[in-house]
Amino acid sequence: MNIIEALNWRYATKRMNGKTIPKEKLQIILDAIYLAPSSYGLQPYSIIVIENLELMKKIQPIAYMQPQITEASVLLVFAAWDCLTQQKIDEYITHVAKVRNMSEDSLKRIKLEIGNLLKNTAEENFCWHAKQASIALGVALCAAALEQIDSTPMEGFNSVDLDEVLQLKERGLRSVSIMALGYRDIENDPLVNLPKVRRNKEELFISIQSEIGFTASNINNI
Repeated sequence: MNIIEALNWRYATKRMNGKTIPKEKLQIILDAIYLAPSSYGLQPYSIIVIENLELMKKIQPIAYMQPQITEASVLLVFAAWDCLTQQKIDEYITHVAKVRNMSEDSLKRIKLEIGNLLKNTAEENFCWHAKQASIALGVALCAAALEQIDSTPMEGFNSVDLDEVLQLKERGLRSVSIMALGYRDIENDPLVNLPKVRRNKEELFISIQSEIGFTASNINNI
């Protein structure tokens, strides 16, 4: 199955059958998340892997009683750093230098660039961290589809309550999305056989093949 076939196969599964995902397939999805791109390679987020049914039951009311929460084999909670600090930047630069066998002095420019983000507000940086986590979520969805594991990305939950249940504040994290992983319940999922709906490609994709220039005469015609 190629990526296009896999993405045509996947859909936001509304009901799952509780079947357990093989450990090797879950590991492939987690490895894909590990390899997902992020700005500066910083990965300003963590992924909480939940396989405990009792914990899933505690989360379900927080996620507006969505059935996938307890019918899934695994829940992945994508949690972004609450704030960026100089200590985190320093630790990252030290890690890069060690992995690549480089001196930290050779990484001064990138360290300064990341450090400039400290001029932003904490909330601005949290939003940036959350966007990076969303990239990882997208990679995870593709990886799951290629492994023919059903998935549901969710933003419909009370993040404050979820953070409390998972004690994320103590880890300097805030939840941004949940991904349920499992197998579709063919008999009870109303979406299972519905055709996939997307905007027309002609509307979605805008091709620009020449330099764009606006003059006084053509601005009025836009």
